[in-house]
Amino acid sequence: MRAVALYGTLGSLVLSSLVAAPAGSADRLTAEARGVAAAAQRAAAAPITFGRCPQVESLPGSVQCGTVEVPLDYAQPTGRQIKLTVSRVRARGKRDQRQGALVFNPGGPGASSMYFPMVAQLAGWKRIAAAYDLVGYAPRGVARSAPLSCQDPADFTKAPTESPSHPSESYKKERIAQAQAYAQGCARNAGAALPYYTSINNARDLDVLRAALGEKKLTFMGASYGTYFGALYATLFPSHIRRMVFDSVVDPDPQQIWYRNNLDQSLAFESRWKDFRTWVAKHDAVYHLGVTADEVLESYEKVRAKLTREPAGGIVGPAQLQAAILKAGYYDDYWSSRATALSEYLKGDPKPLIEQAAPKPETARDDENGNAVYTAVLCNDAAWPKDFETWDRDNSKLATVAPFETWDNAWMNLPCAFWTTPQQTPMEVGAKEGELPSTLILAAERDAATPYHGALELQRRLPGSVLVTEKDAGTHGIAGGANSCINGYVEDYLLNGRTPVRRASCAPHPEPNPVSLDERAAGRPGHVMPTL
Repeated sequence: MRAVALYGTLGSLVLSSLVAAPAGSADRLTAEARGVAAAAQRAAAAPITFGRCPQVESLPGSVQCGTVEVPLDYAQPTGRQIKLTVSRVRARGKRDQRQGALVFNPGGPGASSMYFPMVAQLAGWKRIAAAYDLVGYAPRGVARSAPLSCQDPADFTKAPTESPSHPSESYKKERIAQAQAYAQGCARNAGAALPYYTSINNARDLDVLRAALGEKKLTFMGASYGTYFGALYATLFPSHIRRMVFDSVVDPDPQQIWYRNNLDQSLAFESRWKDFRTWVAKHDAVYHLGVTADEVLESYEKVRAKLTREPAGGIVGPAQLQAAILKAGYYDDYWSSRATALSEYLKGDPKPLIEQAAPKPETARDDENGNAVYTAVLCNDAAWPKDFETWDRDNSKLATVAPFETWDNAWMNLPCAFWTTPQQTPMEVGAKEGELPSTLILAAERDAATPYHGALELQRRLPGSVLVTEKDAGTHGIAGGANSCINGYVEDYLLNGRTPVRRASCAPHPEPNPVSLDERAAGRPGHVMPTL
C-alpha cells in the first residue's frame, strides 16, 4: 500500500516497533506517513517567521529569510529536528491577484534555490511575481540546512587532475581507492544521520514546507532532479497539489534509478557535445577551430594534450577543461565563451581558459557540500552494483561510442559501490486517473542531462499531465529561458491553470551569438547547473 493512503491518519505517538522496522517495509511507511502528517500539522500551527536574511546568504534587502523545522527521521517525528533555510519575496500585485506561494527547486541533488526570489526583479517574471510569493529553500544537507560534507573542500577541488576517456588499469585502481575513501568520509562525517538524506525525505520536507508557508495546496516548479522528488511528492500527496511544473525530467522508472539513468545521460552527452562542435564549426570564421565537427574535436584534443603536458596556470589540467566544456553540454549560453577560450588558448593566450576552468577557492566549500549531498541522496535512494567489474564492463563498452562524459560520470557515482548505509527500493511513481490536477511537463528534445524519454515516461505515469517540447534544442532547464513560446505556456499555466490538451511543441530558441560572451542564463531560475 502506498504511503499516501495512510497520510490522513495522524498519530501523535509512533510505536517503537514501527520505528525499528526495516526501510521500505509497510510498518515503517505507516510510521513515516504519520510522521509527515504530525510535522506538517506543527508547521501549520507555527508558520515560518520571515525577517532579514543573514549576510552569508548574499541576498538583497528585498528578500526575506526564515527556517522551517523537519524531522531527520519521519518515523520519529518528535525526535531530532533539522532546520531548512527558506527565502521569500512577497507577491507584488494587489491582494485579489495573489495566488499563494510558488516554491522552486533547481535540481542537483545538492542545489539550493535561496536565490530564486530575485527573479521577481526580471521583466519576464513580472506577472508571475505579481501573483505569487516566490519561495526558495535549501534542501536537507545543503548550505546551512544541516550541511553535509564528505571530504576536505581543499582536497575536493584539488587541481590539476586527469580525465582520460579510456582509463588505464592503474588509473582505475586510483579512482576506486578515491571512491572508497569518499564513501567512508560520508559515513564518518554524517554518522547516524546519513541514511536520511533521500529523495523521498526531500518530498516529505516539501510537504512540511507547504504547511509552514500556510498553503493548503502546493504550487511547485522543479527542474532536473527537482522533477524526480516532485514526482514522488505527486505520488505521496496527490490531494495536496494545486499546480506543478516539471522542467527537464528525470526518468522516474524505478529500474532507471539511478545507475541506468547515469548511463543514459553519458550517451546523451555525446550527441550534445557534437551539437556544440557543429555550431563552433559553423562559425569557424570567428573561432578558427575547424570547419567540421571532427576538426573541432581535433582542436579540442590538441588543447587536452597540451594541458596534460603543462597545465594552464599550473591549475587547469584535462579534468578542469572537461568540466568547463561539460557546461556547454548543459547550456548553450556557454557555447560562445567556451569556444573563445579554446581558440585563444591555441593562439597562445591561456587567460580565458584559466578564468573559466580553474577551481575557485571561494566556492570550494559549497562545491564539496553540493557533491556530498548528491552522493548521499543517490547512493541511499537505490541499489548500485557492488562489484567494479559491472561498472568496468558497462562503462568501457559505452565509452567506445560515447567517450566524452562516460568515465567522468562513472567516477562521480562510484562511491555508491562502496556505500555501507542500507539502500532503498525506489518508489513506483504514479497516480490513478483523476487523482491529480493537470500538471505541466517541459522538455528539450536534445537535453543530455535528462534525456527526452524521461519526460515521456513521467507523462505516462501521471494521468492528466501535459507535455510541452522544445523541438531540436538541448538546453537543460527551459522555463524562464530564451524561448518565449515555452515561457508563455508556463505563465498561462501558473496564472490561469490552462494547458494544451495533451501535448504541444515550440520551435527551438535562437542559437547563441558567436561574437558575444554574454552568458544570458541569469534570468532562468534553473541556472544552477544540476548534475541530473
